[in-house]
Amino acid sequence: MVNHLAIIMDGNGRWAEKRGLGRSEGHRAGAKQISTVVDAARKAGIKYLTVYAFSTENWKRPIAEVTALMELIREFSESKLEDMMKNNIRLRTIGRTDDLPLPARKSLLKSIEATAGNTGFTLNIALSYGGRAELVDAVNKLLKERKSSAAVTEEEFRQYLYAPDIPDPDLMIRTGGEMRISNFLLWELSYAELYVTDTLWPDFDEAALNKALESFAGRDRRFGGLNKKK
Repeated sequence: MVNHLAIIMDGNGRWAEKRGLGRSEGHRAGAKQISTVVDAARKAGIKYLTVYAFSTENWKRPIAEVTALMELIREFSESKLEDMMKNNIRLRTIGRTDDLPLPARKSLLKSIEATAGNTGFTLNIALSYGGRAELVDAVNKLLKERKSSAAVTEEEFRQYLYAPDIPDPDLMIRTGGEMRISNFLLWELSYAELYVTDTLWPDFDEAALNKALESFAGRDRRFGGLNKKK
């Protein structure tokens, strides 16, 4: 059973280019697909979904594309609030979200606060997120708050990550066919199973998710140990 699913949502731009559309239209189609996958994940019994929406490196993209992405973030958090409340979905974010424009931050905060008491499912959106940045931020927070000079344990260090209360992902899916994790959840993915599909994110539907979950079900997860069955 997958308890926490992480997804690198790749391929929006290529999806748009294949259809003669601008990249922003690909991102808009990709934003709509989040709801489709949330519904499919809930149906499959998954409790947590973390999606990589905007990385720390994405700020280097053309201003027009970044502006369109920030507007999509605002639109998504506002337009989906009613559905999230109806379906008992909690919205969370990880990353350096203070870097986001004020309209996007305000809309996100409103939805995060409104859904904070929901317990059925958690949608965790990585925004202005980088795995290395998360580790650096954790170290700086630890140095600022910690009083003890004793050696730091993994359990203690974890408490300084962006979302220490969310369990590590069991499965990480990357759409679009690229064979890399792109600075995503470097700490949390230590023992996650990886699944890469050539399907572009706007085309990644319930059937595609179920195919990934079937692959996961056949994996032998040993976490560094030996398979007792053998």
